[in-house]
Amino acid sequence: MVDTSKDIKKLSFEEALSELEQIVENLENGTIDLEKSIEYYTRGSHLKSHCQQKLNDAVLKLEEIKVSADGKISKKEIE
Repeated sequence: MVDTSKDIKKLSFEEALSELEQIVENLENGTIDLEKSIEYYTRGSHLKSHCQQKLNDAVLKLEEIKVSADGKISKKEIE
């Protein structure tokens, strides 16, 4: 089986989510054979993980933004 995780890592959040939505639609449709369903499920699982990681990274960036009591915004640089 081909390792698809490398090409998934190149996708933006929006691209990965769009592909994941298409996979879900195909799986829910029920018109594909078992082997293709397994292939789609596996890729969908990798896409979901990729999207979750992108969201987690975004949350970390947001958490680094600080607002002081006087309303000043500061940002701690992420390494």
